[in-house]
Amino acid sequence: MSSDTNLSNPPKVGFVSLGCPKALVDSEQIITQLRAEGYSISGTYDGADLVVVNTCGFIDEAVQESLDAIGEALTENGKVIVTGCLGAKKDAAGHDIVSAVHPKVLAVTGPHALGEVMQ
Repeated sequence: MSSDTNLSNPPKVGFVSLGCPKALVDSEQIITQLRAEGYSISGTYDGADLVVVNTCGFIDEAVQESLDAIGEALTENGKVIVTGCLGAKKDAAGHDIVSAVHPKVLAVTGPHALGEVMQ
């Protein structure tokens, strides 16, 4: 692609941020880095090349809200990267909860994982 095409039509990332103020800080850092690398950020899935869902895994209600948001993003877009506290949470068998419930996610990382998300 020519650089003119890249400037006029940058890759678009849908972004969903759930959870506490620390998760919000992680979201802001990821969004800042994405923008610095030329990505367009959207709060919706419409036309997004992929969706990042920054999750919460602290209480049962937050876990369910995060799993629901991941499921919705998969249904609406199909290309989802999960980060945040729920990404680090394991079930009784030691498997990560997100992949067990939503095996089609592209990647799962834990909190404070800016480098991993950017890969």
